[in-house]
Amino acid sequence: MTNKTLLIASVLLFIFGCKPTETITLPEQVIEINDPNKLPEPAIYQASNTKIFDLVHTKLDVKFNWEKAYLYGKAELTLKPYFHPNNTLALNARGMDINKVQLVSKPNLDLKYHYDDLMLIIDLDKEYTRNDTLKILIDYTAKPDELTEGGSDAISSDKGLYFINPRGEEKDKPQQIWTQGETQSNSAWFPTIDSPNERCTGEIAITVEEKYKTLSNGILNLQTINADGTRTDYWEMDQPHAPYLFMMAIGEFSITKETWKGIDVDYYLEKDYAPYAKDIFGLTPEMLEFYSNRLGVTYPWKKYSQIVVRDYVSGAMENTTAVIHGEFVQQTKRELLDGSAGEDVIAHELFHHWFGDLVTCESWSNLPLNESFATYGEYLWNEYKYGADKADYGLKNDLAAYLQEAEETQVDMIRFNYESREDMFDAHSYQKGGRILHMLRNYLGDDAFFESLKFYLNKNKFTDVEMHEFRLACEDVTGEDLNWFFNQWFYASGHPILNISYDYNDSLKVQTVYISQEQNFNTTPLYKLPIAIDIYVEGKVERKEVVIDKAINVFSYEMTSKPDLVNVDGDKMLLCEKVDNHSTHEWAFMYYNAPKYMDRYEAIRKLAEVNESIATKTIIDALEDKFDQIRRTAIRSLDIAIKNNPNVVKSKLITLVKNESNTRVKGDAIGVLAKHFSDDATVVEIVKKGVEEESYYVSGKSLNALAYSSKEDALTYAKKYENETNLTLINSVAAIYEKHGGPEQNKFFIEKYTHIDGFGKYSFISSYGNYLQKQPDNVIEEALPLLEEVSLKEEAWWMRMTGINAIAELENKYVQQLIDYRKELKAVKSDSPEAVDLNAKIESAEKQRSQLMAIIDKVKETETNPRLKQILGIK
Repeated sequence: MTNKTLLIASVLLFIFGCKPTETITLPEQVIEINDPNKLPEPAIYQASNTKIFDLVHTKLDVKFNWEKAYLYGKAELTLKPYFHPNNTLALNARGMDINKVQLVSKPNLDLKYHYDDLMLIIDLDKEYTRNDTLKILIDYTAKPDELTEGGSDAISSDKGLYFINPRGEEKDKPQQIWTQGETQSNSAWFPTIDSPNERCTGEIAITVEEKYKTLSNGILNLQTINADGTRTDYWEMDQPHAPYLFMMAIGEFSITKETWKGIDVDYYLEKDYAPYAKDIFGLTPEMLEFYSNRLGVTYPWKKYSQIVVRDYVSGAMENTTAVIHGEFVQQTKRELLDGSAGEDVIAHELFHHWFGDLVTCESWSNLPLNESFATYGEYLWNEYKYGADKADYGLKNDLAAYLQEAEETQVDMIRFNYESREDMFDAHSYQKGGRILHMLRNYLGDDAFFESLKFYLNKNKFTDVEMHEFRLACEDVTGEDLNWFFNQWFYASGHPILNISYDYNDSLKVQTVYISQEQNFNTTPLYKLPIAIDIYVEGKVERKEVVIDKAINVFSYEMTSKPDLVNVDGDKMLLCEKVDNHSTHEWAFMYYNAPKYMDRYEAIRKLAEVNESIATKTIIDALEDKFDQIRRTAIRSLDIAIKNNPNVVKSKLITLVKNESNTRVKGDAIGVLAKHFSDDATVVEIVKKGVEEESYYVSGKSLNALAYSSKEDALTYAKKYENETNLTLINSVAAIYEKHGGPEQNKFFIEKYTHIDGFGKYSFISSYGNYLQKQPDNVIEEALPLLEEVSLKEEAWWMRMTGINAIAELENKYVQQLIDYRKELKAVKSDSPEAVDLNAKIESAEKQRSQLMAIIDKVKETETNPRLKQILGIK
C-alpha cells in the first residue's frame, strides 16, 4: 500500500471592517490519499455482548486454602434463555479446576462440558426456551496466583481474587483476601456470565477462621459456628447488579458503625486506624443525603459499607453496597491536618451507586456512563460542601489530566474500536467526561440538567444502557434535539483550540472580539460552543450570550467607553486549549474583579511571566486570596516579584507563615522563603521551627528547605527522622539524602524500601536513583538487588518503570565514564601509572554496566504490560 500526502498551504484571510486589517493563519491541514488498489479490511468493532442466557441469581459457597492461595467453591446459577431456545450454556471461568457440573434437579443430573481455562461450555440436558428457568451447580477450585496476569493503568492486575500475605510470612502485613471484579475478573473466582450488560441477585456463604471479619454485597443475614472452629457468614444481595460488582473481603478488620435513614453505614479498617474511622469516612452520611437530594433519587440500596485493604490494585472500586479502598485513604488525625487523601475518592465511589451500579453501561465502549458521571460527582460534592472555588479547582486538574493524555492520544469518548477493554480506563472516560457533563449542565441550566439525571435514573434503574439513552433522557426533559452536543463531544475525538483577540475602536466606540477555532479539522470537529462573554465597563458587567460555530468568529458590540475587560467564557466551563490575548492590565483587572477561580488562576499564571509592576503587585496581593489554592499558585509564581521586590515578598511570606491556617500553603511558603532567603536568620529560624510542626506537610517541606540553608543541619534533622513511618517525612529524608547523602545513607534506602507501600514508593525510588548517581561503585553494587526487585516485581507498571529509569540512568553514567576514560587513555603513555589506573577504571565501569544491562535484559524478557513494553521498545 502506498499512502501519499498533500500539504495544503496555510490560507490567509483578511478581515475588514471596524478592526484594522489583520492576517489570520489557519492551521496546517494534511489530506491522505489512499492507494485505490488497497482491499478494505474490517474495522474493529467492540459490540455489546450478545445476551444468550440471562443470569437471574448467583448463589456461592466458598472456603479457602491460604497455603496454596486456592478458593474451593460451589456456584449455583439460576438462568433463563434470553430469547432464543438453547441447549448449550457458555460461562466465563478463568483458570479453574472444574470438579463437577450438574443440573439441579431431583436428583441432580451430571452434565457434560468442555473447558479451556477461559470458557466453560455446558451441554444441557435439553433445549430450553425463554419460558424456562434452570439451575446449574458447579463445583470448582479457583487458583488466582496461577493465572497469566494482565491489567491497565487504572487497574493494575486482573487476577480477580487476591490472597495478601497468605502464609503470614510478612510480619508487618495482615493476612487478607479480597476481590476486584472490574472489568471482567470476577470470573477468576466464580463461574458467571462476566459482562456489564448482565445483572442478577446474589448470595454468598463465606467460611473463614473465627478471627476474621467478612464483607460482601448486601446484608449479613446469618453467622454460624462450625464443628471445626470456623465460622460461615451468609450474605444476601436481593437487588440485581452486574457480575463485575460482586465482591468479598476477609481479614482482621475493626468495624465502625453509623446509620443513615435506617440503613447501616459501616467502615472496615485495620485496628490501628479504627480510632480515625469517622475522621476518614465520617462525611459519608452527609454525602448520601446530599446526592439523594441533588439527584431526586434516594440512595437505592440497603446498606453502604467501605473497607480498606492492603496492596489494592486500583484506587477504589464501587462494588455495590461494599466499596473497596486502597490503603492510601487510611490516615491518622495528624495526617489529616494536611487534608483528606480520600474524600474525592469516597465521593466518586458513592456516586457510582447511582451511575454505574443502579444504571450500568451496557458495554465497556460506553464506560463514560459510569466514570464520567462519578468524576463529576466529585465536583458536585465539592461545590456543595466547600464552594465553587474548590469545585472549579478540581475541574482545572481534570482538564490538565486530559490535555496531558491528549498530547499522545485523542480518541472518541464512546469508542467501539479499542484493542483492550482496559484501554477505556483513561483520562478521556474520567476527566474529559466529567468536564463534558459540566458543559452540558452549563448549557441546559441546573433545573433541566438535574431533572434529566433524575429521569434517566428512574427510567433505566437496574438496567444497562448506552450513551444515546442518556441523550434521549435529556431530550425528553428539555424538548431539544441534543445530537449536536453529543456528536461533537461523545462521538468524536479531540477538543477545541481557540485563539482569542480583542480590538476596541475608540472613534466608533465598538468592541470587537475575534475567536478562531484552530484544531485540526481532519480529525477534530468544528465545534458549536455556546458561551457567555462578560464585558466589564464603567463598573458594571454586561453578559453577551454567543455561539462559536465557525472557524473564524467575530462579535462586535457598541460601548459607551472602552471596557476594562472582555472575558470570553465568563463561566469558565469550556473544555479547550486557548490563547487569550489580554494585556497585562486586563489580566490584573481579571484577577481583582472576575468571580471565578479560573479567572484568578489564569490571571496569576499569565502575570507571573511579566516583569511589570502591576503584575508583581497583583501576585503579591494574591498571597492573601480567599482560596488556599490561589495562594499556593501565587507562592509558586513569585520568581520575578522576588527579583523586583525581595524585601516586600519576604515580609509577606513571613507574615503568611505566621498567620496561615492551611498547612499546605504554609509549607509552600516556607519552601520559597528557604530557597530565596536562605541566609536570612529569621528565615532559618522559621524553617527549623517548621521542622517541628505537627503537620507532616509543613515538617516535610521545612526539612527539604534546610538543604538550602545548611547541609549539616539538613543531614542532622534527616538522621533524626529516619525512623518515621509517615511517607511525607520519609520522602523528605530521601530528598535530603538525594542531594547531600553519602555512602553511609545507602542503608536508609535499602531498609526503608520494604516498609513503604502505595504511591509514595514512586518518589522514594526516584530519589534513590538520583542519590545513586553520586555514589561510588561499591554502593551502586549494593543497590542492584533492590533496583532489580523494583524493575521486575513491583505490582504497578509505573513503579517498575521507576526502577528501570534508575537503572537506565546509571547505565548512561557508566557509558559516559567509558567514553571519558578511553579518551583520557589515548592521551597518556600505555605503560604509565595513569594508563594502569585508567584501565582499571575502564574494567570496573564495564563490569558495572554489564550488571545493569543484565537487569535490563531480564526486564525485556519478562515484562508483559503493553504500555511499558511500548515505552521500552519491546515487541
